[in-house]
Amino acid sequence: MGVELSTQVDPDTPPQTLSRRDLPAVAEFILGGKCQKIVFLCGAGISTSAGIPDFRTPGTGLYSNLQTLNLPHPEAVFDINFFRTNPQPFYTLAKSLHPGQFTPTVTHAFIALTAKKKLLHKCFTQNIDTLERAAGVPPELLVEAHGSFAGQSCIDCHAAYPGDKMKENLLAGSVSKCEVCTGLVKPDIVFFGESLPREFHAGIGVVGEADLVIIMGSSLSVYPFAALPGRAREGAVRVLINNERAGGIGGRADDVIVLGGCDRGVRRLAEELGWAGELEETWKSIGGGSDKQPESSDAVESIDAKVGRLTEEVERSLSVVDGWKEDVMEDLSIQATRINRMVEADLRGEKGEVSLVDRRKLDDQQSSTSSGNDTLQEKPDDPVKKDGSAEEANRS
Repeated sequence: MGVELSTQVDPDTPPQTLSRRDLPAVAEFILGGKCQKIVFLCGAGISTSAGIPDFRTPGTGLYSNLQTLNLPHPEAVFDINFFRTNPQPFYTLAKSLHPGQFTPTVTHAFIALTAKKKLLHKCFTQNIDTLERAAGVPPELLVEAHGSFAGQSCIDCHAAYPGDKMKENLLAGSVSKCEVCTGLVKPDIVFFGESLPREFHAGIGVVGEADLVIIMGSSLSVYPFAALPGRAREGAVRVLINNERAGGIGGRADDVIVLGGCDRGVRRLAEELGWAGELEETWKSIGGGSDKQPESSDAVESIDAKVGRLTEEVERSLSVVDGWKEDVMEDLSIQATRINRMVEADLRGEKGEVSLVDRRKLDDQQSSTSSGNDTLQEKPDDPVKKDGSAEEANRS
């Protein structure tokens, strides 16, 4: 099981497990005792009502706002090779996204409520904001597929870095350097070009154990995470709560699609379950408490304003390093020309001046072009077949 076609099931096809393809039937399934294991697959959409912009929504998505910057492409902010060259834009971005500034949403509270009721089997999240943790989701039931801000380490020697110093540097707008090797430090979030956490690969099989898989707030466009819904067993119920259709959900007899905001969708399900009061109490206990659904135009304008200010800060960061980048590129060009000349001389049979170190550098450059396909990708391939465990990867 893996990537599925987007063909929708014939409306006349009867469901196998549910009595109907709607939320009341899903509630009946849960309350009837046949649903013992719920798996959540969460994307950025579950955090937007907390004030955190998602990455792809036109007009409010983070990537669309970053398009105005002098970046090779918007995703470069989360590209490990770009980070090695210029970490400042990411640090400016991270200052605004760092934990402690946001509170969990109603959707986070709903996930935590299922844990309290001993129904939560596992929660996979693409998000790096740690709001699942803040909501009280047990760490042993949480898989942060793209890492999170919960820890930080050196990108070279992988030594852990103190969280208080990382926060101090983020607030000051300065780049953290490893205390062991002076390498660059970043939060333990997965960048494009990096492998997903071991916990993700180890937990993939859990999706196939679920009685109910609930996908919320994800476009299911980044792999290998996007392949997780396809690992649900035949006969399992799959529910998509999202602003738009995604990932081929709707192609099975027991698929239910709920279009709209995540908070609104889980509130509807909670009402059908008779959990509405418990949900609101759970939300209040973790810092929420407003009965108003925070998805109004005012909230969108507030998010746009925050991202706009963030965009300006990143742009300033980029302009500061423009001169430095030119110097580095010029130096690299000179070094490349020197090495090419030495290699050409060696090939002509002249007395070798290409040292063993230079040869190793050249070999490393060639070998670095081949990498494993368990890294974060935006291609709808099936990249996780390398380790035999599944086909998944994505960003929040």
